Amino acid sequence: MDTLRIAVTGGAGFIGSHLVRRLVEMGFAVTVLDNLSTGSLRNINDVLRDINFVRGDVTNLDDVEKAISNSDVVVHLAALIDVGESVEKPELYFDVNVRGTFNIARASRKADALIFASSSAVYGEPIKIPISEDHPLSPRSPYAASKMAGEAYVNCFAEINGYRPVVLRLFNVYGPKQSRAYSGVIVEFIKKALRGEPPVIFGDGEQIRDFIHVSDVVKAVINAITNSSVTGTFNIGSGEGVTINKLALLVAEIAGRRELRPIYSLPRKGDIRVSIADVTKARRELGFNPAVSLEDGLRELVKYYSAHGFQVI
Repeated sequence: MDTLRIAVTGGAGFIGSHLVRRLVEMGFAVTVLDNLSTGSLRNINDVLRDINFVRGDVTNLDDVEKAISNSDVVVHLAALIDVGESVEKPELYFDVNVRGTFNIARASRKADALIFASSSAVYGEPIKIPISEDHPLSPRSPYAASKMAGEAYVNCFAEINGYRPVVLRLFNVYGPKQSRAYSGVIVEFIKKALRGEPPVIFGDGEQIRDFIHVSDVVKAVINAITNSSVTGTFNIGSGEGVTINKLALLVAEIAGRRELRPIYSLPRKGDIRVSIADVTKARRELGFNPAVSLEDGLRELVKYYSAHGFQVI
């Protein structure tokens, strides 16, 4: 049986580097496309000799063709993800996230499957909790709109090219090597706790979020790769919510700084009040079973940053 050829865009980034390492461990032939604008080779340094690394940009069709044209499965993770930045630079987010995804979807004509990392941001302010995949889409930022457009292109070219489309709407992903743009509140809380500084909370702290560990996200992607019957759109979250107030106290406790109490600041414009994933469909069809509890994940992360500092990507 031939070795499955898998291309990962953004493979030197936070989620991508964890995924690439696991794919190598499983014996797949892996090609990574990354322009290293936010990712870093140090994230995949231990597997560089085991992969084909292409330094290129998803906005450049030639780079995309070079990296993915002969792949059996394409995993598209490369994206800009800062909501605030997208408001300031909407053209940039259109170029990278929309045009980039368009290029990936078009170039995946020989692939059996295209797996696209979308975002829970496409839902906007939810009208029902937990949020299921059939919830109306109402993006509130250029970032969210770019992800919604990306989903449309992935599904459109699936009809044209015949590949199997899998869209994973990721909720708040956290874990080692994360950038501040991914679940940045966790990074900031840990950073301040280790420095003995109180956490800063925007608003009243009763906002509720669904945090999912990067290792569980990797498992979801692996399941989408290896199960050829999987197709469609899936929420990838823990299915559980936590208030930002509770998160701040939990981080302080794990870091051994229980005396730290939050400082409250003005709420951020456009901040969604409650976001919790309904993962029923992912459990049923994708075999997705999140295994890392928030407390265990935070303990791991505090230990990680205590040892490595905050030289995150």
